[in-house]
Amino acid sequence: MDTFAALSQGLTVALQPINLLFAFVGVMLGTAVGVLPGIGPALTVALLLPITFKLDPAGSLIMFAGIYYGGMYGGSTASILLNTPGESSSIVTALEGNKMARAGRGGPALATAAIGSFVAGTIATIGLALVAPTVVDIAISFGPEDYFALMVLAFTTVSAAFGSSVTRGLTSLFLGLALGLIGIDLQSGQARLSFSIPDLLDGVEVTTLAVALFAIGETLSVAAAGARADEIIEPVKGSVFMTREDWKRSWKPWIRGTFLGFPIGAMPAGGAEIPTFLSYALEKRLCKKPDEFGNGAIEGVAGPEAANNAAAAGVLVPLLTLGLPTSATAAIMLAGFQQYGLNPGPLLFVTNPDLVWGLIASLFIANGMLLILNLPLVGLWVRLLAIPRPWLYGGILVFATLGTLGANPSLVELGMLLIFGLLGYVLRRYDYPIAPVVVGLILGPLSEQQLRRALAISVGDPLALFQSPIALTLYALSALALFGPLLFFLLTGRKAPVGADED
Repeated sequence: MDTFAALSQGLTVALQPINLLFAFVGVMLGTAVGVLPGIGPALTVALLLPITFKLDPAGSLIMFAGIYYGGMYGGSTASILLNTPGESSSIVTALEGNKMARAGRGGPALATAAIGSFVAGTIATIGLALVAPTVVDIAISFGPEDYFALMVLAFTTVSAAFGSSVTRGLTSLFLGLALGLIGIDLQSGQARLSFSIPDLLDGVEVTTLAVALFAIGETLSVAAAGARADEIIEPVKGSVFMTREDWKRSWKPWIRGTFLGFPIGAMPAGGAEIPTFLSYALEKRLCKKPDEFGNGAIEGVAGPEAANNAAAAGVLVPLLTLGLPTSATAAIMLAGFQQYGLNPGPLLFVTNPDLVWGLIASLFIANGMLLILNLPLVGLWVRLLAIPRPWLYGGILVFATLGTLGANPSLVELGMLLIFGLLGYVLRRYDYPIAPVVVGLILGPLSEQQLRRALAISVGDPLALFQSPIALTLYALSALALFGPLLFFLLTGRKAPVGADED
C-alpha cells in the first residue's frame, strides 16, 4: 500500500471521536507526568496497562503514544521553571531555560520549547511514516536465524543503553530472561520453574512485572530517600509570546535539532539524551552570541527540545517495524501491544495496517493538541508541582495495587506484585537499570522460539545461525554495542557515555 494512502486511511482511524478522546487523555496525562519530577511516561503507561486490557487496542495504544509525546513536552516545563528535569532527556533544557526564567523570560523559553517540540514532532512523524515501510520491506525477508540475531541485538543494545555500566545492564537483562523461562514449554509441554503453583503455568504477566518495577519500586525508592528540601518554582513573568528576535534565533535550532534527534532516536541504542547534548553543543558553536550561553540563550532551549521530541518519534521506528524497544517507555508500550495479542514487527503492518497507521496518524493530532494545550495551561502545570510527594506516591501505590488486582484477582498475582516491587527497589538502590528486566521477559520467549526454529530447520547445526549475511551484520552490531565503550576508553583514555536514565 502506498505510504500516503496508508496514512490517509490511518487518519480516518485517528479522527474517530473515541480515538480523539483517547489522544486527548493521553497528552494531558503525559504532560502532567512529564512536569512532575520522578514520574515519567514509562511509569504512567505501566500503571494503565492493567486497566486498559479490555479496551479497544487502537484507542489504548493511541493513548500510550500520547502519554509518551506529552511526557517529552512536560519535561521542559519542570526544567525551565524548577531547574529539575521531569525527564532525563530534558536535562540540557534546564541549563539555559532556568536561566531565562530567572531573568524574567520564562514565557519565551516555554514558547520556544513548545513550538520547537511541535515542529520537530511533526517533521519526525513524517519521517516515521516514510521510513517505516522501507524497514518493513527489509525485515519481512528475515528468516528464524535473522530474527534470533535481531533479538540478540535488542538484548545487547538495551543492556548497553541503560544503567551506569554494560555489566549492570546485562545483569538486569538476565533477570528478565530467567523470569521468561517460567511457565509451560511450548515445544515439550513441560512445566518450567512453576513450583507446582497453577498460576505460574502461564508464565509471569508482563503487566504485573512492569507495574511492580516502575510504580511500586519507584514509590519505595522515594520513601526510602526521606524528605527533600523545598524546591523553588520560578514564576512566569511577562508575556509567554516570543518576539521577532526570538523567532529569528529559534527556527534554525528547531530544524537542526530535528535532524539530529530523529536518526539517533531510531538507532537501536540511540535514545533521546545523546541528541539533546549534541544539539546543545552544536548551537553553542554556531551561536552568534556565544557569551549568552550559560546565562539564558534561547538557542540552548530551542535546539535540545526539538532534538528531544524528534528522538521520541525515532524510537517508534524500531519498535513498530522490528519490535525492538530502545527506551523504557517503548518497552512498556511493547508490553501494551502484547497484552492485546499483537507483536510489533513487519507482519503487524500486514495483519493490522489500520491499527499501525492509525497510531502513526494520531501522532500528528497529539502534536497539535500539545501545542494548543501547553502554553495556555502553563498555570495548571505549575500547580501540579505543588502536590505533596506523600500524596502523589501514596496514590500511585493504591492505583497500582487495585489495577493489578482488577486485571487478575489472585493472591499469587498480589504476592508477585510485592516481590517484584521489592526487586525494583533493590535494583534502584544499587544502580541497576529497570528496563532490561522487562525487555528480557518480553523478548526472551520470542528469542527462544526463533532459536529453536532455526535449529530445527538446520537439523541441529548451530553454525546455521551464522550463515546469513543479515544475521552476521546484526551480531557485529551487537558486539559493537557491548565492546564499543571499552574501545572508546582504550582509544581516548576517557570513559564513554554509557547508559542513560530511563524514561
